[in-house]
Amino acid sequence: MSSRKFFVGGNWKMNGNKKEIDAIIDFLTVGPIDSNTELVCGVPSCYLEYARQKLPASIGVAAQNCYKVAKGAFTGEISPAMIKDIGCSWVILGHSERRNVFGESDLLIGEKVAHALNEGLNVIPCIGEKLEEREAGKTEEVVFAQLKAIVEKIPEGKWDSVVIAYEPVWAIGTGKTASPQQAQEVHGKLRQWLAENVSPDVAQKTRIIYGGSVTAENCRELAKEADIDGSLVGGASLKPDFVHIVNATQ
Repeated sequence: MSSRKFFVGGNWKMNGNKKEIDAIIDFLTVGPIDSNTELVCGVPSCYLEYARQKLPASIGVAAQNCYKVAKGAFTGEISPAMIKDIGCSWVILGHSERRNVFGESDLLIGEKVAHALNEGLNVIPCIGEKLEEREAGKTEEVVFAQLKAIVEKIPEGKWDSVVIAYEPVWAIGTGKTASPQQAQEVHGKLRQWLAENVSPDVAQKTRIIYGGSVTAENCRELAKEADIDGSLVGGASLKPDFVHIVNATQ
């Protein structure tokens, strides 16, 4: 059994209002939530402070994005310093929607990761291939390139603040899920890449979580795989069944 603590991120994306967020907070507070799982909720920026004030302290709160500098003329952006100022300690960066809807490059995501870590945030950087890339046999080429762009920007001594999310784009919001074996194959290769390109210690300690149509039905099988250390959950995190996903190792 891995010594890495199981980690579940609930990415609310652009969903929710105060009433709906209250309902999510209610079912997360009632739980019960497995104390052996680290749980972090990714909240729309305008509700970050509201969620942080109302969620139990044991549940982390993440911004869903931030910019690569501390302040300036960047209309619509938020900085790691702002995220910290309202009591939040996490940020999700490089989500497939940021890459593929908003056109963020590997380089920009790496720069964002570096700045967020230097500012003291914990970071969930996301990587993953599109369907056509998987079908062309390019999965490893794509995810290694994305990972390299991030790893090159991670400051020394900051690896404890990083949880890598592998999320195949073809499995996000589509109802298609990589089988546990498909997900494990990529997770294992990512861990091997970290061992060879960073260090065996970092590879062993860093949590790599899976994102892509994780449900209460498939979460336990995914959690059994040796190199899958948790999940990054989208739509399912808005529903009471999310508690079953958080408790997948019980």
